[in-house]
Amino acid sequence: MDRDELAAFLRTRRERITPADVGLPVGPRRRTPGLRREEAAQLAHISTEYYTRLEQARGPRPSREVLAGLSRALRLSDTERDHLHHLAGAPPAPPPGPSREVRPGILHLLRRLPLAAVIVTSATQEVIAWNDLAAALMEDFSAVPRRDRNLVRRVFLGPHPDGRRLFGVSDADGFGRGAARQLRATAARYPDDPEIAELVADLLAGSEEFARLWESHDVAVRRALRKTFQHPQVGPVTVDCDALDLTEQDQRVVIYTAAPGSPSEEALRLLSVIGTQRMDVPG
Repeated sequence: MDRDELAAFLRTRRERITPADVGLPVGPRRRTPGLRREEAAQLAHISTEYYTRLEQARGPRPSREVLAGLSRALRLSDTERDHLHHLAGAPPAPPPGPSREVRPGILHLLRRLPLAAVIVTSATQEVIAWNDLAAALMEDFSAVPRRDRNLVRRVFLGPHPDGRRLFGVSDADGFGRGAARQLRATAARYPDDPEIAELVADLLAGSEEFARLWESHDVAVRRALRKTFQHPQVGPVTVDCDALDLTEQDQRVVIYTAAPGSPSEEALRLLSVIGTQRMDVPG
């Protein structure tokens, strides 16, 4: 444990956070840059005395529970969290399951691409973030249970509204093959995650197609660069598919765009206006 470095790291992380960042009043007589020690301690659910001793390089080695509380209170990034653990002499344990937390910068990116349908998927192919156009093109993910946002579950087990498998996408079969392979690799990375074990069990029990693919033990994935969605309101929408891997989070940003000047681009423009409302249902 490096007490001096740990103390300096905690102090600098605390001083960069404003009270407004964590919902605290600023107050007229605040002299401390950032949070006060007692505020950081309260947010970390530890005593002010204990936190003060840590910042003065006099504290005992903090437990993993305390380190987790400090990481949340000081809004540490994943890299900073790992650094904190190393300074405390407690190297971080591997995460038990895939992260579902999307970085704020990625969420801003989704909103800044109004003519692109963008989703963020976790390592299990769960849609964990999306923009308005993605909801209009595929489905209003906020209106369905979390389990139905998992694309592996959707392609093999449904539901398939209007008889459309996986939102009517043209490469549903190919996506299913790739998703099964990716899930096998994900299960190997997170062997202790109960959600992944439950997902695999459900798929094996409910889909003969998935069971056949699972038994192949393949892990290589080929991704389609272009696909067509059969949309119930605007018809076929052909899009180019680009993926940005977020390695540290084990997530992927998937961006769907249409060729400039194409009918599909006009269809996306129309979807950006009508959103998720159904034009075939009386208002």
